[in-house]
Amino acid sequence: MEFSVTSDGVARLRSACVVAGVYEGRRLSPAAAALDAASGGALGRVLGRGDLEGAPGTTLLLHDVPQLPAHRVLLVGLGPEGEFHEGPYRAALSAAMKALATTGAADVVMGLHELTVKGRGSDWKVEQAVLAVMESTYRFDSLKSRPQPRASPLQRVVFHVGNASEAVAAEAAIARATAIADGIRLAKDLANLPGNLCTPPYVGAQARIFGERNGLEVQVLGPEEITRLGMNGLLAVARGSSQPPQLIVMEYRGAARDAPPVVLVGKGITFDSGGLCIKPAREMDEMKFDMCGAASVFGALRAAALMKLPLNVVGIVPATENMPDGNAIKPGDVVTTMSGQTVEILDTDSEGRLVLCEALTYAERYRPAVVVDIATLTGAIVAALGDVASGVFASTDALAREIVEAGDRAWDRAWPMPLWDEYQDALKSNFADLPNIGTHDDCAVTAACFLSRFTRRYPWVHLDIAGTAARTGTHKGATGRPVALLAHFLAGRAANL
Repeated sequence: MEFSVTSDGVARLRSACVVAGVYEGRRLSPAAAALDAASGGALGRVLGRGDLEGAPGTTLLLHDVPQLPAHRVLLVGLGPEGEFHEGPYRAALSAAMKALATTGAADVVMGLHELTVKGRGSDWKVEQAVLAVMESTYRFDSLKSRPQPRASPLQRVVFHVGNASEAVAAEAAIARATAIADGIRLAKDLANLPGNLCTPPYVGAQARIFGERNGLEVQVLGPEEITRLGMNGLLAVARGSSQPPQLIVMEYRGAARDAPPVVLVGKGITFDSGGLCIKPAREMDEMKFDMCGAASVFGALRAAALMKLPLNVVGIVPATENMPDGNAIKPGDVVTTMSGQTVEILDTDSEGRLVLCEALTYAERYRPAVVVDIATLTGAIVAALGDVASGVFASTDALAREIVEAGDRAWDRAWPMPLWDEYQDALKSNFADLPNIGTHDDCAVTAACFLSRFTRRYPWVHLDIAGTAARTGTHKGATGRPVALLAHFLAGRAANL
């Protein structure tokens, strides 16, 4: 996909289609007003017939509008002008892309980014438009026997800007957005692969290829090295699987070699059956998405490399399957982790925290500036936040705010959750230092409390993405979240060095 910027007016640009907005009450947006004036009021006359009232998500495609060089004009309903903010703007972009997909337009002039969105600058609007375009063209069909028809022939998108300074900001936003979109696509491709293909060794092999292509240093540790490190939590989860576990370490070096890195830890359960505490058969196929945290680490590193961030970033992925067999861990088993702490395994389906705690301990050797772990960890976070926001648990309020603000900038939203000492009381065991679930009803907070026991030596954030990492139903598939959040977090860190 090609993106470019021009200062020529939207009414003078020759293209296959130009996109503009209409507010409720048939009130024209600035781009639509310019098109209407250039066409001698043609748009107003069409709207006067009642074909588009401006309701959110509605569209109207016009062909061969008089005196306009564009072959088509796509009008998009925006809803009430006084209530126009980020949500309606993104909804308008989505509606536009769906309508464009039904046309043969190969190039488009985008006018929606000229809309006033409360509290947002032109760079944010351009970034979101690029991401919407890239989202609309994504397909995961490599496993189908016959290639699927392209969703759209769209190949080029042009953004109109008013002056040179806006052009510079728009070009920077395009560069940032295309880097993020590339990372999102990578994360989706990995997470959408089925468990019989995307095994722990496959993820390790992909990490090596990824490192070669992006200039990263990569280490992939197998069972023997993991055993020598004393990562018995990771080994315990892997015991029920015929696939060997992997500890994958990827290092992006954009700053001085001795500069403390940001460490990203991604849960890499390539398939989660629940182990002996087996999950219900219904929708168990979606447990291939239990490595979306790992996929987001790949995606964030890809975005960082493309943006050439002057920052050191380390990605750590503990990868394994969680399967039941005669050698699988049992409820009541006790393991000694790399940290020296012992864990009583009360629920084999709470395996994510067992592999993450080992990676979090391993992260200490990098003396990190901050560690962020990303995991599809608990169904409880879905009950709390649904599929809108990822849950944020942090060692300090300032760090939680930094993550939430990064998510707000990316419009990949997250919400702070409590991590108070009182919740630690749920982690009591008569037979080990702590259990892997709370003694009462386990929840997202007690899961985060468990992880916090292994992060006392550095600033730390836990992102529970169980509700945001993938969709179910007819739109089943990985979302690529929270790659955009992580990319903005890393960019913010790099800017403040």
